[in-house]
Amino acid sequence: MRVPAIVLARTVLGTLGLACLVSLAGCAHGTGPDQTLDRYGMALKNHDFAAAYDLMSSSFRVKVTREDYIRTMRDNSREVNETSERLRGKKGSMEVSAEFEYGLGDSMRLVQEDGHWKIATYPLGFYDQSTPKAALRSFIRAYRLERWDVMLRFVPTSYREKMNAQKMQAQFTGPSREQMENLINTLEANVDEPITERGNDARMSYGDRYNVQFLKEDGAWKLKDLD
Repeated sequence: MRVPAIVLARTVLGTLGLACLVSLAGCAHGTGPDQTLDRYGMALKNHDFAAAYDLMSSSFRVKVTREDYIRTMRDNSREVNETSERLRGKKGSMEVSAEFEYGLGDSMRLVQEDGHWKIATYPLGFYDQSTPKAALRSFIRAYRLERWDVMLRFVPTSYREKMNAQKMQAQFTGPSREQMENLINTLEANVDEPITERGNDARMSYGDRYNVQFLKEDGAWKLKDLD
């Protein structure tokens, strides 16, 4: 599949700024991030774009082919030369980091400080509602931990007057417990399905015929309907 030229240019050239986030993969072949940037800047200076491409991460190479990368670089020679000069000067700050993914799509970011790895991710955001996907993951987490009080946060205001923690618990642990458990299991298995947002509404299709409907209220996404 051919990537549109404008999108590709933004993707490729977006990797060339001084605000580089150097991952552990950049330390291959016995070189540190500083040496990797030196090699990359020199490859750009010499217009050896094949060598520059070899220094890109595997995740980048999955998105952008060697041919597309080289073509984009050749079509933006002025930007490439300017980037090469800035990289060789390296007046910006460098941060070596790593990212660990776990659980329901959660990630933990680590940075090096004085030769030791430290956790840089805000650790207290257990129930994020900043996006529909984050709200869905948080809702599932609250259910797994039987935090019925927290699950109320995901109930739209129009339904909230009829619901409390006790009623929420009864809904998920009462006679319909098995049905609810199967529903949550299906949601969790499809938590990475694409979500379509339209203003303060969003929708995610999952399974054969089901949909999750989201509603944004006061800056927080809530779950309007699960099926």
